[in-house]
Amino acid sequence: MRLTRPLLPNLSSYVLKLEEIWKSGWMTNGGKQNSDLVEVLRTRLRCANVATFNNGTTALLLALRALRLRGEVVTTPFTFPATTHAIDWAGLTPVFADIDARTGCLDPAAVEAAVTKDTSAILAVHVFGIPCDVEALGAIAKKHGLKLIYDAAHAFGVEVGGRAIGSYGDISMFSLHATKLFHTAEGGALTFRDASLAKDLHLLHNFGIADEDHVAMSGINGKMNELQAALGLCVMEVLDEEYAKRATVVKRYRDQLRNVPGVECMLPGPGVRPSMQYMPVRIGPESHSDRDAMFNGMRQQNIMSRRYFRPLCSSIEPYAHLPSAAPQGLPNAVGLEKEILCLPLHGGLKDEDVDRVCEVLVAGSAK
Repeated sequence: MRLTRPLLPNLSSYVLKLEEIWKSGWMTNGGKQNSDLVEVLRTRLRCANVATFNNGTTALLLALRALRLRGEVVTTPFTFPATTHAIDWAGLTPVFADIDARTGCLDPAAVEAAVTKDTSAILAVHVFGIPCDVEALGAIAKKHGLKLIYDAAHAFGVEVGGRAIGSYGDISMFSLHATKLFHTAEGGALTFRDASLAKDLHLLHNFGIADEDHVAMSGINGKMNELQAALGLCVMEVLDEEYAKRATVVKRYRDQLRNVPGVECMLPGPGVRPSMQYMPVRIGPESHSDRDAMFNGMRQQNIMSRRYFRPLCSSIEPYAHLPSAAPQGLPNAVGLEKEILCLPLHGGLKDEDVDRVCEVLVAGSAK
């Protein structure tokens, strides 16, 4: 049983878009498909300022560059390595702060304790689409004059109290990778508050070229091509149907696992519209099997799950030497890393598939 599968639109719908591209002869460099996708994303994400990129890592890296940051960036160890790598590639120093053990997101108190005179920004992650404490982090950023960036790779379509998640902070990055609910095969997008950033972001993702006679800054090739954008437009047509199917799957998981000792579903709280991208559970001490035993037991039953995020970014070779990476300073992250298991989630799962996964979890917990 697969962990996930890419949401594929009707092939004929995509072929029609490809025919448009073939007739135009315009394959990249901001053609019609890209501009159409930007408009669709503005509506869907409810943010006026949107830019697209070839992938989410590039988008996050260029967001940091566009903000002209220096020194240190306070961030989480409980994330995919791309988050920390973007900080490093931008010439900045990641400073790890501990997480909230309940949500998996940055703990605001730990963030504030990590701020120094060299701190220029906070880079927080909406883990599994569970929103960070956006109000508390916003207050800390304002108090210390810091930029606030959100890695919203898991949070496409998330809302907090009716407000779009991409409207918080200075910039938010959305991954449009094929493993995400909405995708362009590979791709990324930024939403940002300051409209004046659009010019620099355009330059940064196009080699810094302002016109044929003028290179204004050092940039890279970070553009989304027309094939990617066209796929995204087609995926958007079937997105709501897939979301509804996943919501049904998640509800079945929650209902069946509600009272299983040592198994806790990690989901957003009240007032949050979830992303339906991941189905994370915590395998706690009340279970008779630990997380790794559950993972191996599922693999033996040909059920693919994922120990996500493992390893912590603070423990991988490029960053383990940093003072902030010491495990004793990150007890919640160290603990959660040993407990999380992401279960299969996609619209193609049948009731009996979910029941089978839950049976394995229940059996493991009861051993």
